Amino acid sequence: MSDVPAGPGDAVTELYDLRIVVDRIEGRSVCGMKVGDHIDLVESSRLCLPDGGHFCVYALQAALPLLPAKQRKLPDGDWLERDALVACPDPEERLIMRIERRGIRSMRTEDLT
Repeated sequence: MSDVPAGPGDAVTELYDLRIVVDRIEGRSVCGMKVGDHIDLVESSRLCLPDGGHFCVYALQAALPLLPAKQRKLPDGDWLERDALVACPDPEERLIMRIERRGIRSMRTEDLT
C-alpha cells in the first residue's frame, strides 16, 4: 500500500485493508452467496465488490461492528487479533465469513473521520 508523506506535526494512522469472504455455508444459501464470495474494505471506509459480484446486506451487518478493530494493530493477547470468523444471523443458512487483513495503508489522521 502507498505511504502518505507526513509533514512536521502531521499524524499518520496505519489501517489494514480488509476482505470479508464467505468461508463456508453449513445450511442452505437463500441469498445466493457461495463460498469464496467477498467484499473488500479499503482506504478506511470504502466497500468494494468484484465486478458483477454481490454480498448479502444481512451477512455484512454481522461483520460490520468488528471491522474498525480489525483495521488496526491490536495487542497480541487481544481475542480479536486471533479470531476472524463471523456468522450470518440467518440460522437456516449458517453462513460463516472470515475477515482477512490484506495489506496495511498509511493515511493522514486528519483525512479520517
